Amino acid sequence: MGRLQGKTVFITGSSAGIGEACAREFAKEGSNLVLAARRVDRLEKLKQELGERYKDIHVHTVALDVRDKKQIDDAIKSLPSQLQDIDVLVNNAGMVHGVDPLIEVKEEDLDIMFATNVKGLVLLTQAIVPRMKERQTGHVINLGSVAGKEAYAGGSIYCATKHAVDAITKALMIELVDTPIRVSQICPGLVNTEFSTVRFRGDKSKADDVYKGLQPLVAEDIAEIVVFTAGRPSHVNIADLLVFPTCQAASKIVSRNA
Repeated sequence: MGRLQGKTVFITGSSAGIGEACAREFAKEGSNLVLAARRVDRLEKLKQELGERYKDIHVHTVALDVRDKKQIDDAIKSLPSQLQDIDVLVNNAGMVHGVDPLIEVKEEDLDIMFATNVKGLVLLTQAIVPRMKERQTGHVINLGSVAGKEAYAGGSIYCATKHAVDAITKALMIELVDTPIRVSQICPGLVNTEFSTVRFRGDKSKADDVYKGLQPLVAEDIAEIVVFTAGRPSHVNIADLLVFPTCQAASKIVSRNA
């Protein structure tokens, strides 16, 4: 029996990209899933697929905007009895709007990035970790970014939100050091998902240009690392992990084929 079999995993932003890939990887391990996102139609399709493929797991979907505390509280209260004790929280929901220089960033873009990437992560952590402390078991895995390690032009606000995730993760780990609860951060570099299309406000051609001439990471690469992190023995905590494709050495330093 694997360490993650029968464990309950709560994944935000699980309707696409890294979140969806995490759902598939945890399902392979026999984990029960709470899948949360705003696009419920995608969640239901994923639930049906995983339920048919893995007969022994429970899959529950939640329509959730992580920026809304009431939605979070209602979602936690309405969990089925067999899924109320969350063993692993994967704070994956996040977004970036635009590549504008700081002096041109629109207020609505600033608000939505901070509300999703920082406030949402904090609110969900506050909703789930107290019960982990009561049970004296649990694991919080935050999806950070290389943008939380270094800043770059056109990414001022997004980088600021991911620097905040980095600080929040480290502070939470210190605050929980006298408990068995683990706190981890996985920080990807270039990953080719629809996340990049959102960055360019739906312009897929611009998003695709980012990856021309190189082999980026894909969602499954990060999902495998998330599951590996969750599956370590209870005395092992992968605190902070930066993941690049081989062709990348920093946010803006990559090698492209001619």
